[in-house]
Amino acid sequence: MIEHLLRSGPVADEPRNAWTDPENAPYRLGTGDWDGWRRTGIPIEDILAEARRWADHFRGVQLPWLCWNVDSDWSLVQQRQVMEVGWTPIVGFDPRVGPPPLIPGAILIDFNERLRLPTMWLHFPLEFLFLYVEERMAYWHADCLIRPEKMRRFARDFAALRDGEMSAVAPREKLLARLKPNTLRYWEVLGCSTVGASRSQFEHGCGWWLNMAQHPRSPEAERHIRGRMHWECGVGTRYWKRRYGGVVHAIPEKEIAEGHFTLIGRKDYKRASPVHFKRDLSKELSLNNDLTDACRKLGLTHLLTGDVCQTVSCSTS
Repeated sequence: MIEHLLRSGPVADEPRNAWTDPENAPYRLGTGDWDGWRRTGIPIEDILAEARRWADHFRGVQLPWLCWNVDSDWSLVQQRQVMEVGWTPIVGFDPRVGPPPLIPGAILIDFNERLRLPTMWLHFPLEFLFLYVEERMAYWHADCLIRPEKMRRFARDFAALRDGEMSAVAPREKLLARLKPNTLRYWEVLGCSTVGASRSQFEHGCGWWLNMAQHPRSPEAERHIRGRMHWECGVGTRYWKRRYGGVVHAIPEKEIAEGHFTLIGRKDYKRASPVHFKRDLSKELSLNNDLTDACRKLGLTHLLTGDVCQTVSCSTS
């Protein structure tokens, strides 16, 4: 599919920078960016067809939980957390990093096998969830760990979602942010979506990806309104709730803050990659966070060790 990537370049008379350079469009698409998609020229039908192929991996999997690998040690702890609460770890990965070792029962999926994008973030497959899962899929950031008692509660809540509903993290909103509703969004740090919610979001052109205004299903009558909204990911899911009455069970940020090992709010954070679509979390997660300390803090030290098998033999699909 790589032959499509440079079919269309920057918009005419548009100044070239990192965001408009056609060579960067595949990176932007890989992060989940509708404006990046527009610039690659890849037909949306090709991407939808690819997402449908992923369904083969999910047949018979009732409670899949997507774990996105950027660091093998962190991924193994996440896989064990998911398995411990009765869900099936679905392991995707950034192509710059490759697949991690798997625990028995985990399922490895190369979401980028045919697309061959230079990078891929968690956001990419989330947008098309309705095309490949049977009922629902939970997901979380590669830099997120959760106390066992909370993890059990989230697992129960996610399993209880009705079709058409979803759960997502609602970040803290200061007064200034609430006065600017066009900037409000949900976070995909932790959440779960059902097939019905995902399909509704895609049909209304407002899901997880960045630059919602460029969504191919964005209604023409709403283009102007959407064009004035913040470009960030999660703005679309918040808009879906407000504009179309979508049901979102919000997880307060404070519920996951202690286990979200993010750069946000950290003055001591050491950067080792660009701050935009070429960011490489694999170079920063362990650089800024000690996994053993993180597990000790959250009562997860028992998950630092356990059975591991080769990626090929661990996949049950």
